[in-house]
Amino acid sequence: MSDTKLTGKALLQKVKELAELPRRETAKQCGYYTRSKSGGARVNLTEFYDAVLAAKGVALDPDGAKDGRGREPTYRVSVHKNGQIVIGSTYTNAMGLHPGDEFEIKLGYKHIKLNKLDENGLASGNDDN
Repeated sequence: MSDTKLTGKALLQKVKELAELPRRETAKQCGYYTRSKSGGARVNLTEFYDAVLAAKGVALDPDGAKDGRGREPTYRVSVHKNGQIVIGSTYTNAMGLHPGDEFEIKLGYKHIKLNKLDENGLASGNDDN
C-alpha cells in the first residue's frame, strides 16, 4: 500500500486495475486514508472521489461560492407559497450588498430589474427595461 495519494492518470489507471475490489479498498490502495491512533486505517472516500473526478477533468472548486449549508448556487429561484422570492446570501455577498441596502423595482415584460438606490434614494442603474 502506498502512503502517497495517486492523482491524474496514475489514479485512473490504478482504479481500473482494482475494479474488482470494493470502493473503500480501492481508495485505500490509491492512498486515500489516514492512520488512527490505534493504527487502523480511516478511508477518505470523499477526497478519493474528488480526486477521481478531477482526474477525469471534472473541475471541483472547494473554495467556490456556497451558502454554508452544502448547496451550490444555481442562479435559479422559485416563488414561495407566500409570494416571496428569496435571492440568498451567496448572491448578496457576491454583489457586496449589506443589510439595509434599498432597491427600486422595475417590472419588465418577463423580468424584474432591481436598481440599487444610493444614499440619496436615487437609482444607480440605467433606466432601460
